[in-house]
Amino acid sequence: MRSNELKMRLDRGQIEVVDDAMAEVLRRKTPAERIKIGFDIWISAHQMLMTHLKSTHPDWNTEQIQKEVAGRFLHGAL
Repeated sequence: MRSNELKMRLDRGQIEVVDDAMAEVLRRKTPAERIKIGFDIWISAHQMLMTHLKSTHPDWNTEQIQKEVAGRFLHGAL
């Protein structure tokens, strides 16, 4: 895809455009497979955020970290 084509497909509220080939792969998945993919992505993001917060706030206990993770997930501030 050329740069000008990509710019035309993006808007301020859109983070990423799914490649046509990837869209076709996802269309072939069952609903259960798509849900599992989404859940696995959520688990991965949760683990990465936990690790990041532990690293940047070594003085925080587990409860503080979990509360911050929950707040960020609830309010979309990943």
